[in-house]
Amino acid sequence: MKKHRPEKSTAEIHWDIKSYEKLSRDELYHIIRARLDVFVVEQCCYYQDLDGKDMESHHLCGFDGQHLAAYARLLPPGLAYPDAASIGRVLTTAPYRRSGLGRELMQTALSHCDSMWPESSLKIGAQAYLESFYEDFGFSRCGDDYLEDGILHLPMLRPPG
Repeated sequence: MKKHRPEKSTAEIHWDIKSYEKLSRDELYHIIRARLDVFVVEQCCYYQDLDGKDMESHHLCGFDGQHLAAYARLLPPGLAYPDAASIGRVLTTAPYRRSGLGRELMQTALSHCDSMWPESSLKIGAQAYLESFYEDFGFSRCGDDYLEDGILHLPMLRPPG
């Protein structure tokens, strides 16, 4: 079966970042739906997505009209890691993969993190197969590989700014 590819270019993606309190019910629904579609269904990974950190995070959404095309959760210093801010739940929805949108998402997320927490480093738990992708954005390995929910991950760190 041929996958549907969006007809619009990534230049037509509208980026929006909001605190949890500012999200509409529809936006929250689209976010949770996309996270479940990608991380639970596609990756066959059964885990507790709703971890209590959404309420203190910022949510970066890339919309193509009414469709959520890309998403990342930006966590302030101390929420996921005691000494660093973090970016998590990074995804592009299936129709937008291999379009360059993932790189645009990360660049946008980094820009917001640098603006909100300029003195903070960023630490992520990256899926191991994406190590070189994150290295392109200034992250470097800062520990050993580990299994999280049955998927190989590695810790990565990016210095401030």
